[in-house]
Amino acid sequence: MDEGRDERVELMDELDDEQSLYEHFRIVVDPGQSPIRIDKFLLEHQQHSSRNRIQKAADAGFIHVNDRPVKSSYKVRPNDVITLMLDRPRHDNSIVPENIPLNIVYEDDELMVVNKEAGMVVHPGAGNFHGTLINAVAWHLKDNPKFDPNDPEVGLVHRIDKDTSGLLVVAKTPEAKSKLGVQFFNKTTHRSYLALVWCNFTEDNGRIEGNIARDPKDRLRMTVYPPESEIGKPAVTHYRVVERFGYTTLIECILETGRTHQIRAHMKHIGHPLFFDERYGGDEILRGQRSSTYKAFIQNCFKLCPRQVLHAQTLGFKHPVTGKQMDFTSPLPDDMKAVIDKWRGYIHGLQLSDDIYNK
Repeated sequence: MDEGRDERVELMDELDDEQSLYEHFRIVVDPGQSPIRIDKFLLEHQQHSSRNRIQKAADAGFIHVNDRPVKSSYKVRPNDVITLMLDRPRHDNSIVPENIPLNIVYEDDELMVVNKEAGMVVHPGAGNFHGTLINAVAWHLKDNPKFDPNDPEVGLVHRIDKDTSGLLVVAKTPEAKSKLGVQFFNKTTHRSYLALVWCNFTEDNGRIEGNIARDPKDRLRMTVYPPESEIGKPAVTHYRVVERFGYTTLIECILETGRTHQIRAHMKHIGHPLFFDERYGGDEILRGQRSSTYKAFIQNCFKLCPRQVLHAQTLGFKHPVTGKQMDFTSPLPDDMKAVIDKWRGYIHGLQLSDDIYNK
C-alpha cells in the first residue's frame, strides 16, 4: 500500500512539473533603477494589487525574474525582466482596432502626435478593454503592415490620465519608440501643462520635489514622500503662475520627470489640489465665501468642467530619425476655457463691487 501511495505522489509531482504557466504581467526594469525589494517595486507598478498579494504570489513561485522564480525579498536590478506567471490563462487583452475619431496633430512614417480629449483612457486595462486611444490608433493604422498594436515595441511612448486632455506621442516603429523612450528617460523632452488649482499662490513660481508612490490607504491614488526616502520614485515639478482668481490660480507646470499623477499628487502635497480633482480632494469648496451664491457658482464651475482641470499643453522632442526638434502646442479645450472664463467674470464682478463700495 505504501508503494502504491509513493507511485501516486510521484505521478502528481510529474503532473505539477508539466503544469503550464501563463504570463499575466511583464515589465523591464529601468536602466537607472536603484536596488529595491521586488515586492516594493511591484507595488508601485501594480495598481490593483497589495504587498500581501504580491508576497503570496512570490511564495507560490509565480513571480519570475529573467525566467526564474524569485522570493519577495529579491532586489531588482537594472534591465531585469519581471513576469507574473500564473497557472491559468489570462483574460484576452489583445488590442482590436475600433473606429474612434482621433485628433491627429502630426504624423509621418515613424510617429504620430495626438491631441487626446478628456474622458478617453489611453490604453486598455482593468475595466477599460475597449474605447481607448490605442484602440483608435490601431484602427487608424490598420492598413499599415508594420504596426502591430499588440507589440510592446511600438505604440504609446508616454501616457496621461483618462480625465486629462492634451498631447501624446505614438511610435509606429521599434526604432522610434526606443529613441523617444531614451529622451523621456534622460529628461530631454519638454512637456508643460496648464492647471487650475485651489487657493492663491503667494509666489509667482516654484519647484516641488518629492518621491511619488502609491498611497497605502488608497491604491488608486499616489502620495508624496521626502526626496531622501527610499519609497517611491523621484519626481520634480516646476510651476509658474499664469493668472490669479483669488480663490483659485491658473498655473503652468513643467515636468522634469513623468510619474503617475505627478502634478495632481504634488499639488495636493503643497496644499493646492487641482480644481474638481475628485481623487485628490479638489471636488470640495476649499477656499472662498460661505454664501449660497458662491456655492452655486462653484457647482456651476464643476458642471462646466466635470474633471480635474488639467491639460497637456505643449510637447517637445527630437525626431527619432531626423534629429529635428519637434514642438507642438494644443489649445485649451472648451470645458477648461469655459470654467476659466467663469472665474474671470466672477473676480471681475467682485472688483467692480469693491470699486462701487469704496467710492
